[in-house]
Amino acid sequence: MPLLTPHRKGLLITFIGGLALSFDVPLVRLSGGTAWQVIALRSVMTFVAALLIFGALRLFTRQRPVLVPGRWAALAGIFYGISTIFFLGAVFHTSTANVVFIIAFNPMFAALASWLVLGERPSPLTLLTMAIMIVGVGVIVQGSLEGGHLFGDLLAMGAALLLAGAITIGRATRQEMGFVPLIGAILPALIAGVFAWPEGFSLPDPLWLALDGVVMIPLAFFCLATGPRYLKAAEVGMFYLLETVLAPVWVWIVFSEVPTTQSLVGGVIITLALIAYSATQMRGRGEA
Repeated sequence: MPLLTPHRKGLLITFIGGLALSFDVPLVRLSGGTAWQVIALRSVMTFVAALLIFGALRLFTRQRPVLVPGRWAALAGIFYGISTIFFLGAVFHTSTANVVFIIAFNPMFAALASWLVLGERPSPLTLLTMAIMIVGVGVIVQGSLEGGHLFGDLLAMGAALLLAGAITIGRATRQEMGFVPLIGAILPALIAGVFAWPEGFSLPDPLWLALDGVVMIPLAFFCLATGPRYLKAAEVGMFYLLETVLAPVWVWIVFSEVPTTQSLVGGVIITLALIAYSATQMRGRGEA
């Protein structure tokens, strides 16, 4: 058996994507901008970065990537774009714990969508791992759900649903979707730009947002959008949970916000479940 089977390649790619995504919230907070400013500027940066990468690949390599391979990919791009608005809006309208907890339902939504649309029944191992992860997330946010954040919570729920839909489309078509979420960033850029225009686009620390929009987000979504070519939608969705585990750690390091005991215990549960799942898959036949 080759060392890097398609399934193992998918696991590696999606792990890198989930790790890069975990830096999103801390970098957004470091920029000091308002919600519409952050959404507009980060989306513009991501879109421009995608075009530059696309041009470089076409010019300097033999690769001939396609930005949006068809109408289903365009629909996935719309899902990714609107999910950006919902996710960043949630960051500004509810607690970080609430956001990452609700986003953690993404793999459950992806598994359900794939089951209903594609007939892909999740394996017992996948269901068990997801159940353990959800328990871990529940421990993290135990006692942290506060009143008065219903709007932000609904935005986070919408983001999770949209991401699950985009992942399912990628799995159904098996098309190259790496550039789709990056090109889809033009949608939130245009929408947020209209609302941010009156207050301007000057940020206290724009370099942090540039690092997020030019490097981390393109890397994260390129990898996570490529994952469904090799993995089931539910498997890809689980790697979004890395943000749930690691974002509070980065916030702890950067902003000196010490995680609660529940956060540490829940993080260990989720991390161990993900490691055990990936190790089991690595030892298997490596089929998606």
